[in-house]
Amino acid sequence: RSLFDSFRQQFAQVTNPPIDPLREKIVMSLETCFGREHNLFNEAAEHADRLIVTSPILSEQKFVDLMSWHDRGYAHEVIPLGYDPAKKSLQQAIIDIQDQAEKASRRGMVIVVLSDKNIPQQQLLVHAALATGAVHHRLCHSGGRCDTNIVVETGYARDSHHMAVLLGFGATAIYPYMAYASIVGMTRSGQLQDLSCPDTGSNYRRGINKGLYKIISKMGISTISSYRGAQLFEIVGLHHEVADLCFAGTTCRIDGMTFEDLENEQKKINKFAWNPRKKTLQGGLLKYIHGGEYHAYNPDVVHSLQAAVNSGDYALWQVYADTVNNRPVTTLRDLLRLKGGEAIDIDEVEPAEAIMPRFDSAGMSLGALSPEAHETLAQAMNQLGGRSNSGEGGEDPARFGTDKVSRIKQVASGRFGVTPHYLVNAEVLQIKVSQGAKPGEGGQLPGFKVNELIARLRNSKPGVTLISPPPHHDIYSIEDLAQLIFDLKQVNPLALISVKLVAEAGVGTVAAGVAKAYADLITIAGYDGGTGASPLTSVKYAGSPWELGLTETHQVLRANKLRSKVRVQTDGGLKTGLDVVKAAILGAESFGFGTGPMVAMGCKYLRICHLNNCATGVATQNDTLRQLHYVGTAEKVENYFRFVARETREIMASLGIRKLEDLIGRTDLLEIIEGDSPAQKNLNLKPLLDDGGLDPALPQFCTEPRNTPWDKGELAEQMVADCLDAIKAGSGGEFEYQVKNIHRSIGARLSGEIARVHGNHGMAEQPITLRLSGSAGQSFGVWNAGGLHMYLEGDANDYVGKGMAGGKLVIQPPRNSHFKSQDSTIIGNTCLYGATGGKLLAAGQAGERFAVRNSGANAIIEGIGDHGCEYMTGGIVTVLGNTGYNFGAGMTGGLAYVLDLDRNFYDRVNKELIDIHRIVDESMESHRNYLLKAIGEYVEETNSEWGQYILENFNHFKRKFWMVKPKAAEFDSLLETLQRNAA
Repeated sequence: RSLFDSFRQQFAQVTNPPIDPLREKIVMSLETCFGREHNLFNEAAEHADRLIVTSPILSEQKFVDLMSWHDRGYAHEVIPLGYDPAKKSLQQAIIDIQDQAEKASRRGMVIVVLSDKNIPQQQLLVHAALATGAVHHRLCHSGGRCDTNIVVETGYARDSHHMAVLLGFGATAIYPYMAYASIVGMTRSGQLQDLSCPDTGSNYRRGINKGLYKIISKMGISTISSYRGAQLFEIVGLHHEVADLCFAGTTCRIDGMTFEDLENEQKKINKFAWNPRKKTLQGGLLKYIHGGEYHAYNPDVVHSLQAAVNSGDYALWQVYADTVNNRPVTTLRDLLRLKGGEAIDIDEVEPAEAIMPRFDSAGMSLGALSPEAHETLAQAMNQLGGRSNSGEGGEDPARFGTDKVSRIKQVASGRFGVTPHYLVNAEVLQIKVSQGAKPGEGGQLPGFKVNELIARLRNSKPGVTLISPPPHHDIYSIEDLAQLIFDLKQVNPLALISVKLVAEAGVGTVAAGVAKAYADLITIAGYDGGTGASPLTSVKYAGSPWELGLTETHQVLRANKLRSKVRVQTDGGLKTGLDVVKAAILGAESFGFGTGPMVAMGCKYLRICHLNNCATGVATQNDTLRQLHYVGTAEKVENYFRFVARETREIMASLGIRKLEDLIGRTDLLEIIEGDSPAQKNLNLKPLLDDGGLDPALPQFCTEPRNTPWDKGELAEQMVADCLDAIKAGSGGEFEYQVKNIHRSIGARLSGEIARVHGNHGMAEQPITLRLSGSAGQSFGVWNAGGLHMYLEGDANDYVGKGMAGGKLVIQPPRNSHFKSQDSTIIGNTCLYGATGGKLLAAGQAGERFAVRNSGANAIIEGIGDHGCEYMTGGIVTVLGNTGYNFGAGMTGGLAYVLDLDRNFYDRVNKELIDIHRIVDESMESHRNYLLKAIGEYVEETNSEWGQYILENFNHFKRKFWMVKPKAAEFDSLLETLQRNAA
């Protein structure tokens, strides 16, 4: 109001020259916004006239109701998505739809309905996604999008991804009429007669909504309004003219189908749809259907591969390789052909034994695969000199030091089974930031696949679904990733550190950052994959081809003079030696295979891995199926990789290449071929073969043995030198050191040495005790082993106790401190992330995400920030003060006690999976006794005045304590079980 009055006074003073039309408009606009009759801040009913729907997917009744409000403030206009191809092109039809929508918006239409229903036979359809994106951008540019809703009435949209595309390109709401009609038709025909609930339409919407929740949560988005118009997609194979008109601003790295191609495709569909003599077919999009869509692993491919590996006959392998290498165009690399070269004798090519160490099995966890299949892979790769990947499910310590050990150990966001003993038994430690088949989602294991063995290895409970939280829980930036790399290099200096990335646009820049963060190996994962546990919806529409990500990564690393420092691997759908050769030419020097070795072990590619009823025993925990049907052997897997290596050598000989490293980056050996269809012919694959004009002398592959960090960890090495004899003798001892915040990952080197000799807990009875003073840097006590106790007088940065397996971390303020510990921060964010055991006692407050994924550690702290105990599966956390919001989200195990000083804890809890109870009841005596004992130990160790005050006044404070437990946990025995497990 004051702003308006000021403007009006200034305009009133201008008498010469008189107020021009522009100033007059400004005054009128200000009057409209701030005048007494039209005050923006006037909370009158007419300003709150809104319709609310609980989902962007409309039911038939809601759509009809919405259309009936035309004369009640929600005027609408229906814009048909049909056009006559004899009168206009597809491009012009889209522009006309844009014009109609803009005119409707200017006339005050609150709703524009884009409808492809009841289109005449002579007309073609404009795809709903093309129309939605085009109209959304036109209304944004014309200024009408905030006043006009876009409702899409379409028969195209069927599953969650289709809905997400329409919403992501601007749709306000969607009415999928054809899906509803199909459900009604299946109900009438009896196809859905077994459904116990007659409300099939409601069930369908519920499923779509669940899928949308999953999709937007993968992108870190909480509301549909934030997702709407966000365009969080990548376009693969549309011409830039199509992208610019309909999907402006969306990433599109290679051109492809033009408007003419899209129109020709629609003509074929239209002709088929109106032909009454042709029956509609399933198509085989998700599962193989004979005569339907081509599948890379169709029955011919599976049978010929298994015939070859079962017999060990290379002639049968050539039949398989010919089936794969001469298939219809399925991937981008199928449109790249090797140029003829001056052939050499195959004896001049490096032997298979030099090539096979470049082969890895892809990350498939024990849990996704059966124990037998997981061990078979490990045995085969160890025999060949390659490496098997444990996946993110941990590994049974009984396999360490045997021929069944996985030489690549994954460290994923779930931290399943990650202990110092696990980490020191690896040649490569792979940080799984993401994966190609399910980017943003990570691994997921349904509860019915979590048996006693899997639960023990993952520090969880049988039957509990295990989902990796998003990577941002401990990796917010490239600096955080660099810290994790340093943590791993400290605990196991002998291992190479790998980082697994997704082949998405911009991955080259990320890879350059990863190389600067001192990773030794980078894996670029493509969209082909997701074996073992992925639902179909997680596989089909997620990720990009590795060909795009690999070439970008290779070029950017060379441009930044980093290619010599880091090895580059790719995985995702590799099947034959030809795939290996093409991947090497595009920049890879190492190769990951996932599904191929599984098929070699007997997998029939039935796509039911996630259901736990794999008929071949490869991807199930069902004892009966594993014992009766698993036929995999290490010999079959070895045959597979030997054949791949032999085929690779033959192709190298035909090209005149003696060493595989001489292939890397040699894009001059590839040429683009013209595809069979107009869409394939318009694909522009030149970016795949472009070297960016870089100096040919720049390295094409890694030439350094490892990417050594600048931080040599001198203090950590001094500690090892001082303590090594005591560790080897198992005698323990006490040592004193000064620390500064430049000293990172203190304790990790010692824990690695302890675990290498004694395992996780072998020195627990004779511990090494460190007396430290000062401010510790990041990751104090990371991967702490049983047998290492660290007492710090001072404070510590983020990640205290991350991944700790045992021992004790005690942190207290400096002596003679005058501040109140309960009001002061003493440790940083994300402490106890992924901890599996041990104790953390800190006399002060912690930051956010305290004890995320904790699965066994006991901790006492005097206050924490938001998201405490998130995804926790075990251990006991005691908070002697207030917490932040979202406490206990995703918590499926363990126990927490919280002192609710301000009586607001109830409102700060995420109650989805947990219950909270007061401990003052008579039935809670065991919990009160535990608290008294635990706080007593805490005070003794930390000298906390606040803890002492609580002990002295426990009868008063016990009324303010809440006990937090998972809803599924048995109430009476929970504390006893946790204490027994901790012991």
